Amino acid sequence: MTIKIFSGNVSQVLAEKVANLLSTSLGYAKSAKFANGELNVEIGESVRGEDVYIIQSGCGEINDNLMELLIMINACKIASAQRVTAVIPLFPYARQDKKDKSRAPISAKLVANMLSVAGADHIITLDLHASQIQGFFDIPVDNLYAEPAVIRWIQDHVDNHEEAVVVSPDAGGAKRVTAIADKLNINFALIHKERKRANEVASMVLVGDVSGRTAILVDDMADTCGTMCQAATKLKEAGATKIYAMLTHGIFSGNALEKIGQSCMEAVVVTNTIPQDEHRSTCSKIKVIDISTILAEAIRRTHNGESVSYLFNNVPM
Repeated sequence: MTIKIFSGNVSQVLAEKVANLLSTSLGYAKSAKFANGELNVEIGESVRGEDVYIIQSGCGEINDNLMELLIMINACKIASAQRVTAVIPLFPYARQDKKDKSRAPISAKLVANMLSVAGADHIITLDLHASQIQGFFDIPVDNLYAEPAVIRWIQDHVDNHEEAVVVSPDAGGAKRVTAIADKLNINFALIHKERKRANEVASMVLVGDVSGRTAILVDDMADTCGTMCQAATKLKEAGATKIYAMLTHGIFSGNALEKIGQSCMEAVVVTNTIPQDEHRSTCSKIKVIDISTILAEAIRRTHNGESVSYLFNNVPM
């Protein structure tokens, strides 16, 4: 049983890097649309008895890309692949993980069911928006973390990081921020925000001291970037000398890049779970951490039946 790596349309560049790191080539798969909008996916080589990994992130045209992933999984499964693993750097619908009001759907659970029914035997993902999504599956899920790579970037690129303060832009990210602060042995702060409605923040209160220090905002994802830019302004008003933002998933919808460009942040550092080349060319403040080494090592360890827990605290070389 050998490793076969395929990619959906949205993650071609990332999948090529992963395949190169594993000393293999990307498998041939072709995806096209019929005139009525239906997807037509063709796996162009034999996968019988093979260990198949399909890399596709939940971004861009999310519904089309999710459907493409489901069809690719099913095509490999009915072509007698030994095992099919869906490598989903950004899990789609992850923010809809609970029933927070009457008649609200739990869409993340629906996506989990769809992946299982399509034939996925295993899921590899990165920094799930909510860890409990792993419990939506009856198949193994490896939720990897960008945290070790983020810590390394801070150590390499932030001057006097020993005096910096790690800041969570909301209460939900407190656990993530305290873990990073503990490993760097520095202080942390928290911004409490009250929302009027989705994507609109009413007020912000800073809990902690950032005066005369570098502030590092840490979050799992940024979409419209309104909250993040408001948080940066709040930190500047509180006396922070420099402000960085560290994100796993840089979605950057609407005029997010324009907001970042006009903000007081030195840099916004994201991973390449979502293709960032276009974003970088539009906004010079965007910096990218490559996570292909993490995914490649996770695939290698999974294929060889080794533990992946090493990756929770270390960046593979």
